[in-house]
Amino acid sequence: MSTGFSSSSCRFADYFVSCGLDTESGLEPDELSALCQYIQATKFRDGARGELASANEGENFEQSPLRRTFKSKVLAHYPDNVEWNPFDQDAVGMLCMPKGLSFRTQTDIREPQFHSFIITREDGSRTYGFALTFFEEVTSKQICSAMQTLYHMHNAEQYDILHTPPTPRSPEDPRPTPHHLHAAPSLTRLQRFNSYDISRDTLFVSKCICLITPMAFANACRKVLEQLHQAVTSPQPPPLPLESYVYNVLYEVPLPPAGRSLKFSGVYGPVLCQRPSTAELPLFDFPMQEVFELLGLENVLQLFTCALLEIQILLYSQHYQRLMTVAESITALMFPFQWQHVYVPILPASLLHFLDAPVPYLMGLHSNGQDDRTKLELPQEANLCFVDIDNHFIELPEDLPQFPNKLEFIQEISEILLAFGLSPEANPQCSEGQSKLRGFRSGDVASDKRNGNLAGSPLNSYLLRENQTIARLQALVKRTGVSLEKLDVKEDTSTNKESKVQCDEDEMKMHQLNIRVREVFANRFTQMFSDYEVFVIQPSQDKESWFSNRDQMQNFDKASFLSDQPEPYLPFLSRFLETQMFASFIDSKILCHDDEDKEHTLRVFDSRVDKIRMLNVRTPTLRTSMYQKCTNIDEAEKAIEMRLCKIDHTALHPHLLDMKIGQGRYEPGFFPRLQSDVLSTGPTSNKWAKRSAPAQWRRRDRQKQHTEHLYLDNDQREVRTECEKYIQEARNLGTTLRQPKLSNLSPSVIAQTNWKFVEGLLKECRNKTKRMLVEKMGREAVELGHGEVSITGVEENTLIASLCDLLERIWSHGLQVKQGKSALWSHLLHYQESKEKRDATPAGLGPPGRQLARVWKREPVQCLGIIHDTERRKSDAGCAMPPLKVSLIQDMRHIQNISEIKTDVGKARAWVRLSMEKKLLSRHLKQLLSDHELTKKLYKRYAFLRCDDEKEQFLYHLLSFNAVDYFCFTNVFTTIMIPYHVVIIPSKKLGGSMFTANPWVCVSGELAETGVLQVPKNTLEITFECQNLGKLTTIQMGHDNSGLYAKWLVESVMVRNGITGHTYKFPCGRWLGKGVDDGSLERILVGELVTNTENEERMCRTPPMQQSPGMMRRFVTISPNSKPKLNTGQIQEGVGEAINGIVKHFHKPEKERGSLTLLLCGEYGLVWALEQVFQHGFKSPRLFKNVFIWDFLEKSQVYFESAEQSQMTQDENWQMRVRHFCHFMRAINSTPRNIGKDGKFQMLVCLGARDHLLHHWIALLAECPITAQMYEDTALLKDHSLVNSLIRVLQTLQEFNITLEASLVKGIGI
Repeated sequence: MSTGFSSSSCRFADYFVSCGLDTESGLEPDELSALCQYIQATKFRDGARGELASANEGENFEQSPLRRTFKSKVLAHYPDNVEWNPFDQDAVGMLCMPKGLSFRTQTDIREPQFHSFIITREDGSRTYGFALTFFEEVTSKQICSAMQTLYHMHNAEQYDILHTPPTPRSPEDPRPTPHHLHAAPSLTRLQRFNSYDISRDTLFVSKCICLITPMAFANACRKVLEQLHQAVTSPQPPPLPLESYVYNVLYEVPLPPAGRSLKFSGVYGPVLCQRPSTAELPLFDFPMQEVFELLGLENVLQLFTCALLEIQILLYSQHYQRLMTVAESITALMFPFQWQHVYVPILPASLLHFLDAPVPYLMGLHSNGQDDRTKLELPQEANLCFVDIDNHFIELPEDLPQFPNKLEFIQEISEILLAFGLSPEANPQCSEGQSKLRGFRSGDVASDKRNGNLAGSPLNSYLLRENQTIARLQALVKRTGVSLEKLDVKEDTSTNKESKVQCDEDEMKMHQLNIRVREVFANRFTQMFSDYEVFVIQPSQDKESWFSNRDQMQNFDKASFLSDQPEPYLPFLSRFLETQMFASFIDSKILCHDDEDKEHTLRVFDSRVDKIRMLNVRTPTLRTSMYQKCTNIDEAEKAIEMRLCKIDHTALHPHLLDMKIGQGRYEPGFFPRLQSDVLSTGPTSNKWAKRSAPAQWRRRDRQKQHTEHLYLDNDQREVRTECEKYIQEARNLGTTLRQPKLSNLSPSVIAQTNWKFVEGLLKECRNKTKRMLVEKMGREAVELGHGEVSITGVEENTLIASLCDLLERIWSHGLQVKQGKSALWSHLLHYQESKEKRDATPAGLGPPGRQLARVWKREPVQCLGIIHDTERRKSDAGCAMPPLKVSLIQDMRHIQNISEIKTDVGKARAWVRLSMEKKLLSRHLKQLLSDHELTKKLYKRYAFLRCDDEKEQFLYHLLSFNAVDYFCFTNVFTTIMIPYHVVIIPSKKLGGSMFTANPWVCVSGELAETGVLQVPKNTLEITFECQNLGKLTTIQMGHDNSGLYAKWLVESVMVRNGITGHTYKFPCGRWLGKGVDDGSLERILVGELVTNTENEERMCRTPPMQQSPGMMRRFVTISPNSKPKLNTGQIQEGVGEAINGIVKHFHKPEKERGSLTLLLCGEYGLVWALEQVFQHGFKSPRLFKNVFIWDFLEKSQVYFESAEQSQMTQDENWQMRVRHFCHFMRAINSTPRNIGKDGKFQMLVCLGARDHLLHHWIALLAECPITAQMYEDTALLKDHSLVNSLIRVLQTLQEFNITLEASLVKGIGI
């Protein structure tokens, strides 16, 4: 949150409130919460589970009157209003008694319950509330008889149900049957259950007293309220009227200044509170021990990870205080980051529709303790973390990355927990402890030292000793190497200290445990982001223009930051850097340059980061991925102990007020309506001014206090407010709704809320698509030689995963009926079902996957048969490989046939990835939403998918993905089976009609290769299924040279992936056959992805070379009958470009590298460039006979071998190079493969590049006498300066470890 506190208050409490039953207005049913229960009961009436759901869930609606909810009212609040924190009657009323009024009889348990709550204003600032709910006897005769009447009506109704034979219920009848009644046939038994008899029973009703405060001093507020309650329940009246104590806490107790402690008087004993200094972690006063006991360390860490990644979190418990404690603990542990989205730790029953919110949220839902998780139907669960606090259980979303160094982190926190006698595992006994505590009298409660909710109080050490788990605990302690003696010593020292420490032992332990755990968590971020400032991108313009372009600006160099991180951190960090909380943290860093402006959290964090950096300068070895434990725990703990040992300030004691005689009396057992005239205004003269100490502190500390520390000079406040205004506005999404409006909700308010959601979703969609396109296009520009690389494979995956989450949130907004965990997949299944019903024809029989595969396999053949001659002339390629039919249903079936994907959420994500790869996402979703009847049936009127303009804009944003190529399906699902279709296209001029040999192919991709596949010579096409090959790179193609006419001129080979529809073209344009071209019977062809438009383009007549996506194309494509005439400058440039492509390839992150084969053997690759070098100035001795470079190399080999044998005097280096050259030549010549002379030259270049020998061989060949015979004088190889520069360029390959694809070096044993 931006400030965390109301910035003008300097009082400990702003308001004292009492809520309860207004006897004048009588018993009013709480319509809103009753309505919610009714809606839930009938939610599935129209769905398949209607009858079941209404029977199970309707129980709440038809409860016995004692179990129903009635409206509570704010009975009084003092003062009426304070300017810095206007009183919000609706919000306070809802949150003090979120369930409304409860009634009990003398037979029920009526223990007081304490809970806290939070009100978040629109600007993100917070006010805290602390409420104590207790039961008072109902004295009003009207209320008692009204309750009796309700019971008569209720019993009569139940009697009818029991004695009426069951009739088939009409679907319109919403009335549920309480299922507990079937087990209770007799009316007398029914009456005894939850009944009320006015003559025999005493009726009690709940009442609540509450303090509204600017800061969360939970312990102090609890003590104040418990002592006030004790004053009215104890037999002896308190020393002073209650008004004196309330007046004192409202007007005479100040907030303790930063870094100080304060003591003031409650009714029966002193109350202490202490506040951290500006250099410490912010105030936190909830018992973290309880969170670890309830959930266990592993679950806490998983929940913490979900919160950091801004996943929707729903907490579930029957104790309000547990909801608040868990929520506040998780957000406190995030330091220095702050939760930026909807934050409602206690969601009142009347706001249940808010769970529909399609934004990240952290909410707490009250359970009635009877329903189990399966009955809780939530609008969306694809990206939800569900935390069942009472059952120590957590449900996580799929694909949650691990928090960095998770095991070491767990170990470090476990040691702290064990030192305090806590088990790192969840402790189910913690709920048993409640029963022991229930025996306490309220008198004991006031002096009770324990912290946390009374009903769910954490186990104290003496309770633990009686517990069975102690044996298991001791074993755990021993295993971690902490000796039990040490633990005893710890307890002893704390008892010795008791004389000094002013608070009780349990409270002290709570503070110690809290600060230790928080310091360990904070240390993780300090270590992880110790050099974050280096990567902050400071804007060049002023604040105003920076802010107006905020959406377009990148404020953090994510790619560079991630490239510095250890590999295991990346899955978590790449997602975390995309969150709103991280963006806001960096925004505040950019906007607040000097220390004076900085938010408190940022200032504390930066000072810690500075310390680590200084340490790393002195000992640089520390900057590694090694786990570094927290070192400043002791210092933080001492600061708290110091404040609690030596109290800095004691507030004014409560005193008699100027009240009339008779005022201030009250009846024992009833909390009275206090005298508003004495409580409505504070003291006229400021009593604090007379007490010099606090005033001096305020002056002394005023300069350095942050908003969190509340008093600010005007000029400072203006600067800060300006800064905060920008930060506040810069947080784009989710900020409009930090908390739903807590008021009686009219349909217009709900509609307005949903409209804000729709606008927010559209804005998020626009920002996300733009971000993904900028990243993707940025990378493609880099491959073309522009700019710097800014995306990694991890990051691309993260962006696509977050797009999937956004789609899930859009699809779950305004759902009528929830089915399955993925709303998107559920909608797709409905569409598939309705489409299949409409298309139910004989062709649709049989299993969908198999039958479609057969049709698909036949498709190309049919196409070949019926195509017209004119079209054949225009494009054989287009006919041989028609684009796959666009079919949403077919793409769904592909996903359904993948056995590896088990869940609905996984299927939806796979379908989105496949649609993106096929560039059909927008088109498919448009088709899905074109079924308006289905959309109306599935979605409420306010849903995003039924807002036509927004839906159109949303689809338009998604359409922009078609501008870039994604391989997000192929690269992720690497083990699935995929059908491939191969078509060989012979040359039109010298077609293969007479061809007699048997052709074969072997397809290779980045992930695998197929092995040799025989191709039928009559159709020249084949369909096969194999494990995902990845992006296709090469095809080896050849024939067995059998029959009379075994010469074959092949134009190209086309291969199509049957799922993604990607078609690859492998140009050839060469002969395969003995005695023709270079005598090759097999060739290695390098492929490139073709777009549908390219399919229709001219036939390719280039040699076996291939466009490489990462190269600058500066050369004219040449046909085989016109040899290129390139000058030496162009040849040098070509070699430079080829080498440059390889160098760039190795400088990319490993996951982002394309095909190295393309850069070696593709168009304008290294083989082509060296071919130009050797062809320059090459003499052709005969007019009609082609002389190949390989002929020259073989002659050179013969010369070198004879020179070696005649033992010509050459140095050892020369002899070593010659031996290598001849060894490679012999190995290639003796290969069993029939690859021809050009194929052998390609193999030699590839092997030379792999073993870093090319530059040696060029030097050898330039000096060889054979060169003088076979080259013109002007040849490049005869120009010493050009040869030397060529050698220097080739030497740059030495630093790279080149691994060749298996297809390039098959049959070579070097």
